[in-house]
Amino acid sequence: MSDNIPAALDHALLPGIALGYSPVIDRQRAIAGTRLTLVPLRPDVKVDHAQLLAALSATFPKGGAVISAQGEALLAALLAQPPVEPSRIEVPAFIAADPTHAEAIAALKGAGHRGLLKGQPNEPLPAAVAAVFKQIVLEPGQTAPAGVELVCAGIRGADAVDAAFKAGAHQVIGWTMDDAYEPTSGSKTEIAADLQVIMELMARVDEGEDVERLEQTLKRDPSLAFKLLRYMNSAAFGLPVEVSSFRHAIMLLGYARLKRWLALLLTTASKDHSMRPIMYGAVRRGLLMEELAQGMDEREQRDEMFICGLFSLLDHMLKQPFDKLLQSIPVPERVRQALVDGTGPFLPYLQLVRAIEAESVFDYRECADALMLSAGEINACVMRALSKATQLE
Repeated sequence: MSDNIPAALDHALLPGIALGYSPVIDRQRAIAGTRLTLVPLRPDVKVDHAQLLAALSATFPKGGAVISAQGEALLAALLAQPPVEPSRIEVPAFIAADPTHAEAIAALKGAGHRGLLKGQPNEPLPAAVAAVFKQIVLEPGQTAPAGVELVCAGIRGADAVDAAFKAGAHQVIGWTMDDAYEPTSGSKTEIAADLQVIMELMARVDEGEDVERLEQTLKRDPSLAFKLLRYMNSAAFGLPVEVSSFRHAIMLLGYARLKRWLALLLTTASKDHSMRPIMYGAVRRGLLMEELAQGMDEREQRDEMFICGLFSLLDHMLKQPFDKLLQSIPVPERVRQALVDGTGPFLPYLQLVRAIEAESVFDYRECADALMLSAGEINACVMRALSKATQLE
């Protein structure tokens, strides 16, 4: 465990809960925050509330979180004692209308929190309760009350996200990628020059070229060199000394570990604003798969799992199928098996990550059982990955 990861995340978390996450996307396709979904795996599950609050505080130190606690008991506990950091707490309309919860909901505003009302209440809410909700989650096409912003949740696919914004949504909670997406092999998509530099650099590193040649390639785009060094010096990865140059990075990391940094750079370097949610997803997939691999004996396997998660959305970013993409981008064989063939030892982990993104409890259970991982172990990995992602950004 890195010293940069809070102690609250250093053990199994919330064993009776399935955690899911998704981005909150604004009209410019920027990421306005993360929604964390908590789904009880059993109706009678008991949650360690102090542990939950500590994990939330460690994961979202700068706010921006939307917390969606499924089940009345879990939500009531969260309303009674919300996180210290300002958050948006999702509250179904029937809970908001229940006098039992009125005092706790009204108190959210004074504590710096906001409510996110899910669905239209049958009757007007009391004024003190209504004042907490400036946003409402509705289906695309439904109309929000006057003075309340429309948020559409559970959206999947770029076309569906675009349609929600066209229908008046202020924000969308969901994913612009769609697992059914299949770019055609004959597409002639132009790959941006900055991405081509990274792909060329990855190929040169894979071939073991000398440092001078690698530096010359990177100098063609100084902004990429700066971003690469910024990533290497981020708290998320806890290198023992500050990296001052590309040459220093190679000396410190070696060629094998340098590949993971270039992979991260490739998946975050696009200047296309519509790709921001894809980049958000790719970074978290990589970090989460690396966390899930912590039990593996070889450092090489953990690095490969990181790259597998990162690259699992490259087809969406570069609009090319994996069998074509990975001809020009060197990847380990186990990564190629997962992304091209849909086989190999990394595939079950990638399927688990997709289930977590989809907030699908059935798929979550099935994948966890196949990997013999407990919900508590998985949740700790999720929270550590989200914490690292906030440090990177």
